[in-house]
Amino acid sequence: MTETEKIRVVLVDDHELVRQGLARAFERDESMQVVGLAGSVVQALAAWKEQQPDVLVTDMQLPDGSGHDIIRAIRAENETVGLVMVTMHSGDDQIFAAMEAGASAFVGKDAPSREVVASARHAYMSPRSFLCAGLAGAMLRRGSSDVPKLSAREVEVLDLLAEGLGTGAIAGQLYMSESTAKTHIARIYQKLGAMNRAQALVTAMRMGLLSSVNPNS
Repeated sequence: MTETEKIRVVLVDDHELVRQGLARAFERDESMQVVGLAGSVVQALAAWKEQQPDVLVTDMQLPDGSGHDIIRAIRAENETVGLVMVTMHSGDDQIFAAMEAGASAFVGKDAPSREVVASARHAYMSPRSFLCAGLAGAMLRRGSSDVPKLSAREVEVLDLLAEGLGTGAIAGQLYMSESTAKTHIARIYQKLGAMNRAQALVTAMRMGLLSSVNPNS
């Protein structure tokens, strides 16, 4: 297989070890070629414009925004590029938020690296379909009136609450005012029937809205 025949991939994660680990997994596949690595939204969009890859694989939470920001920006310009979300938070709302942003596939970080590579190949072949192992279950749960519907922004706030961030840190991470962050948190608590962060996170995990919570939350 020549270099021009390979699927060209850009990998985005704010952790160097994760980026390098993914790069090694992709490079073991003779059909793949890693053409760029990025650790932020700004770097990812610059790599996208410079390299014009066939597939971009991104983490959800990044220092200057989220993987949703990257996916939405690229999808607005290009319908044929493959876009894969890889995240430690693989609850129902995260799945739907990625799908609505325009992702081609969604993979939990606890999945074997070969699944990430396989998802990238799917994204290359069928960029406007959506591949996710947990999608069927998520759709069944979404159909239940017992599961609250969170907006894409509320999903991002919930993820950061699960990581243990306070209101000010959440506001800074998502580039919003502290009062706006407080409003989102209050709405999340209301939708989940929770009085505080701990109750909200426990309820969110039980409902499939989160797959994990930082022990320091």
